[in-house]
Amino acid sequence: MIEHYRRMHDDLIDHLVRSAPLQRGEAARVIQDVLAYFDEPAEEFVRRRHRELRGQGLVNDEIFRRIAQELPHRAVAPPELSLRQLRRIVYG
Repeated sequence: MIEHYRRMHDDLIDHLVRSAPLQRGEAARVIQDVLAYFDEPAEEFVRRRHRELRGQGLVNDEIFRRIAQELPHRAVAPPELSLRQLRRIVYG
């Protein structure tokens, strides 16, 4: 899988190697991680962020407001979701 990313993103890997203290394999893994992060579907993002913020001790009202603010800033922003829709993603 890493080799696939190396071939597809050689120019970006070269840029990371020049601009950061990374070896080529490390740069390829960073790219893979970033692409996977931004490829996460909105529903999975909402569930993951809910778990993370809940783990920080936040309550649902604050959690869902924060998630609603974060969603439009995703690389490919999903359609705007209401607080009720966010709750339904988490709780069904």
